Amino acid sequence: MITASMVKELRELTGAGMMNCKKALNEAEGNIERAVEILREKGLAAAAKKAGRVAAEGIVKTFITEDGKKAAIVEVNCETDFVAANEAFMAFADNIAKQVALNEYADIEELKAAKYIADEAMTVADALTALIAKLGENMDLRRFQKLSVENGAINSYIHGGGKIGVLVELESNTDKVEEVKALAREVAMQVAAANPLFLDRNSVDQEKIEKEREIYKVQALNEGKPEKIVDKMVEGRINKYLKEVCLVDQLWVKNGDLTISKLLEEEGKKLGAEISVKAFVRFEKGEGIEKKEENFAEEVQRQLSK
Repeated sequence: MITASMVKELRELTGAGMMNCKKALNEAEGNIERAVEILREKGLAAAAKKAGRVAAEGIVKTFITEDGKKAAIVEVNCETDFVAANEAFMAFADNIAKQVALNEYADIEELKAAKYIADEAMTVADALTALIAKLGENMDLRRFQKLSVENGAINSYIHGGGKIGVLVELESNTDKVEEVKALAREVAMQVAAANPLFLDRNSVDQEKIEKEREIYKVQALNEGKPEKIVDKMVEGRINKYLKEVCLVDQLWVKNGDLTISKLLEEEGKKLGAEISVKAFVRFEKGEGIEKKEENFAEEVQRQLSK
């Protein structure tokens, strides 16, 4: 009989997950030493030992169905740019993007528990663990997002070999899907370059606007501006801020005479249809992950003392 204390002991010895320890003990018929060997053979113990290392490098990948109606974007992290460029690592990220686009998952945990699209004999979590053991670095399936559209098209743009990835969903009543897809790619390039925070002014959090308004008001008063014109100045600055952070109000990076909304309007006239941005997603590799600063001399010393 496999007891909780046996699972705890094996976990402390190997650092492997609780469920993996339980499975290994069952397979080893309760023999702790054999269970350790099983975990090592499967790469699970090695993967667990790497789990404390910061995975801030990696890659952003996208997948779009041929009809341009469904798409997904994922970020998979590792420790070094060397592994990020590894073919096996990139193939895993490609597979996960495809799997997300073709299925529905509520969160990362549900995705990890699902059968892996490239090998249904294992789960996504198992495939990730095997890759960690193979490439020798900690890795993390960090985030994903899916888009789908009925009338229109989705397209993507990947910058810097996976440093930044963008999906843009355009809604339109035209049947000229290829033209809409081409336009969606142009807008995706805009999102990558200009990094808008919101789709349009209706998407902006009003609390954020009020906070900006307060800041601008204090700034204007500190500049010695007369109170009677401060409110007008503040609204001018708010308008300028919104033009910078709202995608449809931004100036197009390829032609500063056009805003994105104007670009869509002009292209729509050419196609005899209305075109609008329904959604966009922008992932930048490693954003928000605090990288651990390593002392190179200390790291060398640690390696020599092993």
